Amino acid sequence: MQNLEAFKTVISSPKKVVITTHHKPDADALGSSLGLAGYLKKKGHEVSVITPTDYADFLTWMNGNGEVIIFNQGNEEKSERLIKEADMVFCLDFSSLNRINELGEMVRESKSIKVLIDHHLEPEEFADFVYWSTQAAATAELVYDLICDLGDRQLIDKHISESLYAGIMTDTGSFKHPNTTKNVFNVCAQLVELGADTAKVSKLVYDTNSLDKVKFLGYALNEKLKVLDGFNTAYFAISADELKRFNSKTGDTEGLVNYALSIEGIKFAAVIIDRTEAVKMSFRSIGDFSVNEFARKHFEGGGHKNASGGKSDLSFEETVKKFENVLNEYKDELSTKIKTYA
Repeated sequence: MQNLEAFKTVISSPKKVVITTHHKPDADALGSSLGLAGYLKKKGHEVSVITPTDYADFLTWMNGNGEVIIFNQGNEEKSERLIKEADMVFCLDFSSLNRINELGEMVRESKSIKVLIDHHLEPEEFADFVYWSTQAAATAELVYDLICDLGDRQLIDKHISESLYAGIMTDTGSFKHPNTTKNVFNVCAQLVELGADTAKVSKLVYDTNSLDKVKFLGYALNEKLKVLDGFNTAYFAISADELKRFNSKTGDTEGLVNYALSIEGIKFAAVIIDRTEAVKMSFRSIGDFSVNEFARKHFEGGGHKNASGGKSDLSFEETVKKFENVLNEYKDELSTKIKTYA
């Protein structure tokens, strides 16, 4: 943050603070938000965390979860009032206000001081203070670094450290992705020193599956995986009826795309899911193929070079057809072999 001293001055006295994050928050979005909330409360601020939508059950263990205000669950007026009355609004783990749905315009119109903390590409210019780096593996990593830059490392307790650790753990794919840097390990070591129980966090996030979720995974892998050999691409397309059949809840499809990407020779993977409000898409890639550019150009999305999301207002069937058709634009790029580690 270039104007860190000015930021220190702003947060040195108690404020009404709102923290918000993106649609369908993942572990980094929620973990960074609740971790920051815990820190700001210790500084004497009045803090409200508002999410646009609900999130996975495997994240509800985080300290402060019970106080989270979910906008689209009857909290529209309350959320609007809190944002209007806020002295500061922190925007975490998203680079554009359209990623927080209706909350975006509320934040834009707010007279509050706005703070963006994020690691995604091409951030929208709307914030007064920006703590942003695409070199960071997770927004939770940035929250830790910011607290340390402010000289307040001693305020990070076990609850804060575990929320931040969850964000870093998941956004690095359990430290498997290329974004797992020296700083990631350094930060995680510090979080362990500050009380994070890594085995507990891993168990709660990865190994608390419902029977329906496990059955859905088996069905998807056996029946719904499609491999396009000429494009080194694999994808799942999951209909609304299939989600209903397995009583699918928020978070049950998370990580599915990684199974497609794990297939030897696959360079590009996707999951296409028929949600109520739109068709949602998740993209992953290996190497130089930019799913960020792919998502921005074709599916109103974006994110990182090798991990992005998108959406489509077409029907589910039309979206699947469009996805396969646009791959032809990238055939030369996708048909080359992946660099191996051997």
